[in-house]
Amino acid sequence: MASPASPPPANATAICASCGKPATGKFCSNCGSPLAGATCAACGASLTPGAKFCHRCGTPANAQSDARNDSKASFSTAVPWGLAAVALVALVALLAGQRFGRTPDDASTPPPPDAAGAAPFAGATGNGQAPDISNLSPAEAAVRLYNRVMGAHERGRADSVQIFAPMAITAYQMLGNLDLDQRYDVGRIAAVSGDETLARAEADTILAQNPNHLLGLILAANAAHMRKDAAAERTYRNKFAAAVPAERAKQLPEYVTHENDIEVALEAQRP
Repeated sequence: MASPASPPPANATAICASCGKPATGKFCSNCGSPLAGATCAACGASLTPGAKFCHRCGTPANAQSDARNDSKASFSTAVPWGLAAVALVALVALLAGQRFGRTPDDASTPPPPDAAGAAPFAGATGNGQAPDISNLSPAEAAVRLYNRVMGAHERGRADSVQIFAPMAITAYQMLGNLDLDQRYDVGRIAAVSGDETLARAEADTILAQNPNHLLGLILAANAAHMRKDAAAERTYRNKFAAAVPAERAKQLPEYVTHENDIEVALEAQRP
């Protein structure tokens, strides 16, 4: 008894039953019609060469290629949401580690000299307490990450700064339009993690809106110190000292929040 004919190999040239053009593979590259061995993308049924629709479920025969295109579109659309999800998971892991991984001597260990070369304007504190993350807004979560980075920096834990700084910056970027307080936070995170370019960019943005903004001047002086531009650093320090009385009188919310940074900067100005 003769054995049943096996389907031609996938790379064999055939004549498309629909358009008459030479074709290879399972679908015609000219018109998309199925060739021998093609299957329905929806139900998996074998398609008759040249058929326009699946005989079992009615799906168009060229849906195979459309499905591929759709999957590519779905992937590109999902990427931003995937990054947001990764950032959220990282935040949850961070806060959990902050609650359970903190040792009793963390708060008592004095900070060593700043090995990253940040200017004396680099004063900031974190409360070291992990909040109830179920009640956090995105902005509050970003602030908690800021405090985590600043706390690690003050304790001289450069490795922790490098781990958490990108997470913190991403958290702020996900907020959209940042106010001047949030831009200062991003700039400070950049400064303590060694990213002078970002620190300088945030300082420039703040000072473009308010040339005498105390936090913008502090951040600009830090960035100048990082790039070893002594003249620019001195200019920003002097401008900061001159602006303090009038600016402090405004009692801007960010000045209250970062009062410690302003005090450290003033202390550095005194003989």
